[in-house]
Amino acid sequence: MAFTDTDHLIAAEQALREAKAVLRIFERIEPDDPRPRKALEALTAWMKGELGVTDVRQAAFDAHEAARDVGDEAARFAARACGQAASVAHVITHAPHATRYAEKAKSASIS
Repeated sequence: MAFTDTDHLIAAEQALREAKAVLRIFERIEPDDPRPRKALEALTAWMKGELGVTDVRQAAFDAHEAARDVGDEAARFAARACGQAASVAHVITHAPHATRYAEKAKSASIS
C-alpha cells in the first residue's frame, strides 16, 4: 500500500484532532508538564513545513516519557495519544494508535 503526501497530512490532522480532544485529561492531572502539548505543537509545525521529522520524533518520545511518569491511567493514555499523534510525522501508520489511546483516555476518565 502506498501513501501520498496528502494521505500523510490527512492522517496527521486526524491524529492531531484526536489527541487534542484528550490533552486536557493529562493537563488536569499534570498542569506543569508541557511535554504532550509540545508534541502536538511540534506536529502542527511539521504539518506547516516549519519543523523537521527528527524534532517531531523527539517531541513524541518526550510525550511518551510523560506517559511513563504519570500515575493516573487516563492521563497516561492521553499523553500516549499525543505521542502517537506526533509520531505520525515519522510514520503514517501511527495515526490509528493515537485514536486508540484517545479512546482509552476518554473511557478511563469516566470510570
